Amino acid sequence: MKMVKSLVLGSAAGLIAMSGAQAADLPVKAKAVEYVRICSLYGAGFYYIPGTDTCIKLGGYLRVDTTFNGSSTQGAPAWSGDSGAQDRYRNYFITRSRMALTVDTRTATEYGVVRTFGQGDFQFDMLSTGGQNPNSLATNLGNNTNLLNTPGGGYVAVEYVFIQFAGFTFGKSSSAFATPWNGYPGAQNTSFLLGGHDTVTGVNNIQYTAQFGNGVSATIGLDDPTVFDRTGLGYLATFPATGATATALATNSSSSTSVLGIAPNAYGGTHAPDVVGNIRVDQAWGLFQLSGSLHEVNASYNTLTSAALPTTASELSGHPDTKWGGAVMAALQIKNIPTGAGDDIKIDTTWAHGNTKQVISTSAASPSFAMFGSTSRAGAYQSLGVGYTSDGVYAPGGAIELTDAWGVRGAFNHNWDPYWSSSLFGSYAGVHYNGNAKAQYCAAYTGPVVGGAALSGRTFSADFSCNPDFNVAQVGLITRWTPVKNLTFSLETLWFHLDQKMTGAVTATPSATLPKPTATYEFRDQDTVALNVRVQRNF
Repeated sequence: MKMVKSLVLGSAAGLIAMSGAQAADLPVKAKAVEYVRICSLYGAGFYYIPGTDTCIKLGGYLRVDTTFNGSSTQGAPAWSGDSGAQDRYRNYFITRSRMALTVDTRTATEYGVVRTFGQGDFQFDMLSTGGQNPNSLATNLGNNTNLLNTPGGGYVAVEYVFIQFAGFTFGKSSSAFATPWNGYPGAQNTSFLLGGHDTVTGVNNIQYTAQFGNGVSATIGLDDPTVFDRTGLGYLATFPATGATATALATNSSSSTSVLGIAPNAYGGTHAPDVVGNIRVDQAWGLFQLSGSLHEVNASYNTLTSAALPTTASELSGHPDTKWGGAVMAALQIKNIPTGAGDDIKIDTTWAHGNTKQVISTSAASPSFAMFGSTSRAGAYQSLGVGYTSDGVYAPGGAIELTDAWGVRGAFNHNWDPYWSSSLFGSYAGVHYNGNAKAQYCAAYTGPVVGGAALSGRTFSADFSCNPDFNVAQVGLITRWTPVKNLTFSLETLWFHLDQKMTGAVTATPSATLPKPTATYEFRDQDTVALNVRVQRNF
């Protein structure tokens, strides 16, 4: 009996233990899965980040470009360097592949929407110097994309990176001076339509926008001028006649040397931001905008080398007084024109004094021009067109003479049908030096003269006249085919004309970096045409 009782109790205990163990092994009830939810507050493509009240949108594009007869992968005409010289080092075509990734986040708060936005461009291009000249393909380890364009290489370019909060924008974004279309009134491929402002790749700034209702707004901002808002401050000095060092205009090795007449840059350090702003009316009929800017022009020293490099005597020599320049712009967009649905006309015009980047502007640096071509002048080897882009010039001991510039550009945009569209775009701009600036510029350019011969190794024809003013004109046409949504094939042609004001001829060695002989060169206006083919898929 005792044995039976022990067996029963043992079996019961074992069953209880087994049931307890099995209960412990049962899965805990899982939390409900939180699926990604669509965020309809800010348009298509936004989703809530799981577990937050922040909406995010991922986007971008993949783009493949080929430019023929250009000096940049972004469609710059052949207006300088080896492409402008038309020598054996120039590339007949330049290619680039890019994938842009954008991240846009937005959160509703009691102060309004808090937004962050960033864009990175993963790209590989074909040495965008426009040529294979060893003098241009520097090997320094600094900011040199040439070292990254190797098989399996490439690099990341940063465009917009900013935060918006309560009407303020902090970071890298378009300047408050810019129009909504920046330098692209025709939504064209080229990033080199001159004649107005362009910060489409962003500039470090702080700005505030006030909305007054009915499409009326005003924005004021402070831009960092160091990278985007400076062109050049020309150092115009004459030196003892020792061959190539005879004048400051003789030894600027960055694609500009004696015969080219492009002065070295003598800007000092950045002391003040650019003050910029706009007033805008944006309604169903179109847009009207007035913009303004103030820009500091400050030199380094009175005593520099012929390449504007400092010496041990620089600090003792003093410097010219700082001057402030500025610019104003008026822009107009007209929608709902009778040529078709979605067609529009965009135009902007700008005047600048000591703030030339607001006129001779690209998505990168402002160009100076050095173009060679054919000639019919007896005894001349080739023709030459030059144009020096600057905010001002000065001679040692003298005052800074600010440069004047003006420009107008625009486009007519037409949709043929849902699949085909075209834009006709163009610009005209000019750079002007006042009387004092011209006298200083030409004194440095011609150098000390003895018996009619320039001691710098340059001699000028009897009909030579020195005038650094120049005008530029551009006309372009782009046609796009979009066979399916967000996939576009486009073909663009761009004509560029340099109207330079030098006359006569010069006998000299044009450059230490270009393979040009010592010969006679006729000053003459120049023309060039670039062709761009693009395939782009937006996502």
